[in-house]
Amino acid sequence: MSNGTIRGLLLSDKQADRVVPPTGFTAQLTVFVAGAMAFMAVFALALSLASGRLADRWSQELAKAATLRINAPAEQRAAQTETALKLLRQTPGVAKARALSPEEQAALLSPWFGPDLPIDALPVPQLVEVTAGEPGYDIAGLRLRLSAEVPGAVLDDHTRWREPLVDAANGLRRLGLIAILLIGGATAAMITLAANAALAANAQVIEVLRLVGAKDGYIAGAFVRRFTLRTLIGAAVGVVFGMIGVMLLPAASDEGGFLTGLGFRGIGWGLPLLIPVLGAGVAFAATWAAARRRLKELS
Repeated sequence: MSNGTIRGLLLSDKQADRVVPPTGFTAQLTVFVAGAMAFMAVFALALSLASGRLADRWSQELAKAATLRINAPAEQRAAQTETALKLLRQTPGVAKARALSPEEQAALLSPWFGPDLPIDALPVPQLVEVTAGEPGYDIAGLRLRLSAEVPGAVLDDHTRWREPLVDAANGLRRLGLIAILLIGGATAAMITLAANAALAANAQVIEVLRLVGAKDGYIAGAFVRRFTLRTLIGAAVGVVFGMIGVMLLPAASDEGGFLTGLGFRGIGWGLPLLIPVLGAGVAFAATWAAARRRLKELS
């Protein structure tokens, strides 16, 4: 289809537009479907973007973090902790090494054992927070040095549970994108059904137009213009309500975890504005294909 044909289909033609009834079942169905699908697309897009941010944050933050666990008798724990800290601070690529205080370790265990946990009376290992710098440190070499100088030390670089979390977040991002594609496909299917219904209802009008010399492109253009405009209006309304809904979601917080911060950020607020344009494009293509196919059947 040439650019001239597309411009001709989109330019208003009041006489041709009378072929398509301005109100009725097909008009209401098209506007409602476009609005509902656009509303859901906004939330699917917000979920996809939030999942991508979460995957990136987990990947970056957890890749630099490690935990050193010192399992030693109480009388040797302080000495081994000091030896481990000295070794870590001398290791190239380690930006920071800090032993957690008893209060911090109790806070880590409080979600499972409550706030009144007597940590001093329990054989809880000493935890050391290790933060990597650039370009990082040799994990295998560091483990060998720790095993030689600090027998009770175990270095955990969080790989075992970091990768599943990042994979899960990336999976949610892919599901969001798939949902957007399914929404677009469902929109195209519903608009095709509505266009076919309008074409069937106006079969006699189409026959009269052909008798007076109207071309199929002229007739199809009337349906394309009307359904594209309906979809654009419905999708715009749906996006407005969807963005209002996203704005009302809870803001990001550490306490809420992934259940908060599902909104857009920065330039991301402009992405939903593309949904009505893409919806109109889907309606244009679906209506054009349906009109041409139906007109051939009526020949």
